[in-house]
Amino acid sequence: MKLTLRNYQIEAIESALAARRQGHRRLLICLPTGAGKTVIFSELCRIAKGHVLVLAHREELLFQARDKILRTAQYSFQVDIEQADLRASQEAKVVVASIRSLRAERLMRLNNAHNFSLIIYDECHHAAADDNKRILQELGCFDPNWSGTLIGFTATANRADGIGLGEIFELIVYQRNILEMIHDDYLVPLRGYRVNTNVELHQILKNTGRYSQEELAEAVDIESRNVLVARAIQELARDRRTIVFCVTVVHAINVAKALNAIGLPAAPVYGAMESDKRASTLKSFREGRLMTLTNVGVLTEGFDDPGVSCIAMARPTRSEALYAQCVGRGARLAPNKTDCLVLDFVDLSDLSLVNLPSLLGLPKSLNLEGADVSEVCETYHQLCLQYHGFEIEANEITLQEIKHRAESFDPLTMEINPEITAITPNGWCTLGAHGLALYYFDQNELCRATITRNSKRRGKKYTVEINGHPVASFSRILDAVEATDFELQKISQQAAWSARDDADWRNAAVTSELQDALAQLRPPRRAETLGNALAYLIFSEYNSSPTSLRNSTDSLPIPIWKNGVSSNSNSENT
Repeated sequence: MKLTLRNYQIEAIESALAARRQGHRRLLICLPTGAGKTVIFSELCRIAKGHVLVLAHREELLFQARDKILRTAQYSFQVDIEQADLRASQEAKVVVASIRSLRAERLMRLNNAHNFSLIIYDECHHAAADDNKRILQELGCFDPNWSGTLIGFTATANRADGIGLGEIFELIVYQRNILEMIHDDYLVPLRGYRVNTNVELHQILKNTGRYSQEELAEAVDIESRNVLVARAIQELARDRRTIVFCVTVVHAINVAKALNAIGLPAAPVYGAMESDKRASTLKSFREGRLMTLTNVGVLTEGFDDPGVSCIAMARPTRSEALYAQCVGRGARLAPNKTDCLVLDFVDLSDLSLVNLPSLLGLPKSLNLEGADVSEVCETYHQLCLQYHGFEIEANEITLQEIKHRAESFDPLTMEINPEITAITPNGWCTLGAHGLALYYFDQNELCRATITRNSKRRGKKYTVEINGHPVASFSRILDAVEATDFELQKISQQAAWSARDDADWRNAAVTSELQDALAQLRPPRRAETLGNALAYLIFSEYNSSPTSLRNSTDSLPIPIWKNGVSSNSNSENT
């Protein structure tokens, strides 16, 4: 029976064909696990006019790809596997090859025999690794006169080692994220729980800045943590078929022992396992005789069991790609399946580790408490739009607590560092994480100084601007404040006096024009003094669109004051 393509799968194919007609040759398609990437490239194989090479990393992927390509083509052409002792014949239109098997001589024989016009690279986030890149080079993918097409498929273009796939592919021709797929009912909803382990990971980076799997396993493969993992699965997953992702083979074996000890049938699977035993274990899992599989790497790619409805991340990881692959194993649709539960086991660490909230752009410290992540994302992003500048500290927090804090959030209650207030008499106001701002008058015109922070810059990351003009950059915000105060003294006496926190004009009444402007803020604001009104406006302006910060205050509805200050000012202050 011919496979029916979903709308987005058709769009992905059409986008790839359009990019190729425009002259692009190395194309990337990003779709989450469970989106049917194999279906898409099977259709590309079917419509290809020349020979096709499909590159895959695991044995399971090879045979799954071959079977799906044959079904898509309704067995109208030959598809062979090239791996170990298996050799593809010259009559095969499509060769599905194991990358590990493609040594130079073997690759040359294949390419000479078939002259591939289309190369499909499944799970291509591995492509930037040296040996994998070598294969693409020997196939001619980077030659200026190469007439073929390379199309990579992956769930994420991000790599843990920071090497960009831009070295391999020219452009992303099509992409959809996991939330879009859930919204369109192509993947099941995800619900998440955070389980704190109190296991200390701080020391594993202290020497080299990197860690090995053995170091990580030594830290997390301890009896108390393994028992916690087992108990959490027993309590939260209940009757769900669960995959547990572990650090090493020994870790997987020990977690399986902990699960069996409390009455949950479990078994480990790993790469070095005998093929027959692994197949038997997977069969028992599919048929429900085993409720939990613990594994190392084997089930991250190519494993297809839609009945899995719980993913337990017992292994810490900094790799967004790996995490997305793991979660995707439970996101596929299946009869009577309503959602997938994701259990994050969170250790004490300074590492930038991935969890379900961070994967979806939420605060890493958020405890989802079993909530539907799509609904949480929508609520959180609405809060961010409504309460500009509201920030979440690093400590664990729930969505309900975020909502409560956001509703009571007032940017002017954000205290400026006491070290700053100790060195300046001026009325600085906060821009939240972006820095500080200060209003003052010069030649009876309202002016503004800002100190903005560029978190991506090393060294001098604090930049001083006076009335829209950059002045200097500093490594410490204290130095930036002192320099700004000094510059105002040089500008004029009026600038220096009006910048002070106790300047009379700051306590003047708010005009009707300013009250209207405050009412337009989201959420609406009220201010009793002119100084606070201006602080509210600049805070909202900067946090809603930092790149469009105005260089002057001409467009703000500022009243004209006698001599630039309120009428009850002392003459010496002008």
